[in-house]
Amino acid sequence: APTYAWRKWHRKINMGEKRYAVCSALAASALPSLVMARGHSIANVPEVPLVLADSVHSLSKTSKGVEMLKACGAGDDVEKVKASRNIRAGKGKMRNRRYVSRKGPLIVVAGDDAAATRAFRNIPGVEVAHVDRLNLLQLAPGGHMGRLIMWTKSAAEKLDAIYGTDTTNSQLKKGFSFPKNVITNADITRAINSDEIQSVVRAPKASNKRKTLKKNPLKNAKAMAKLNPYHAEARKAELAAEKGSKAKTLAAKGGVKKNTKFYEQMKADSDYSAFEYFTQWLSQEPKVKAQLDDL
Repeated sequence: APTYAWRKWHRKINMGEKRYAVCSALAASALPSLVMARGHSIANVPEVPLVLADSVHSLSKTSKGVEMLKACGAGDDVEKVKASRNIRAGKGKMRNRRYVSRKGPLIVVAGDDAAATRAFRNIPGVEVAHVDRLNLLQLAPGGHMGRLIMWTKSAAEKLDAIYGTDTTNSQLKKGFSFPKNVITNADITRAINSDEIQSVVRAPKASNKRKTLKKNPLKNAKAMAKLNPYHAEARKAELAAEKGSKAKTLAAKGGVKKNTKFYEQMKADSDYSAFEYFTQWLSQEPKVKAQLDDL
């Protein structure tokens, strides 16, 4: 669509929904299976989520940033991003969006992130975010959760104050507590079959009563007989009256003498079986008409 000024560029979303989504994305980033399913190469990463020392804040050179990524096992993921750079399909290549590539690690820092931003901004796929301003588009690019996130120690410690814990609410977001599981044990079958529950549940009720299908009395004679015992006699009388009226009609038609003379004459006039072709009969038609005119 054209880039009109009144085009709807932004979408308003409830604050609770956005916080819920951020918490879900953060929880997904702590599961190695989801991180691998998203396409990250974490074979050499020692643990997920990965927490780094606060010395990352002081890095200001790209070469130092590359060394740090290789040291913590994220070098394979960066190489995967470099190899994925391709020309975009479609007309976006003519609109300053010529190349596309995969996403790499996300480094979350606390405090002043200016130096770390300079150190990692030239590395393909690597992004830097502040723990106070986590962007959902960076935590789950394309709506796919499970991004490889590398935390500094101070940033990881600050998460409890921002989003709260299992027992306390957030200190920085008024009245907010992150979504918690309704049940602590997800194995429902094991919980139901446990001795604690089976000892207090009631025994299953044994019922021999069979449920019958309701029948339409307008279509089922037995069902109608239960509702109206006189219906069968009324139906017999109705059929007898109908049969008698048909007999009277047929008798009345049988007494009329049919006149078939016109029909026989019409068949004789239109008979062309004596001619080999139908066109020969057509050629004789004027003569027949002349004979009829003479009569």
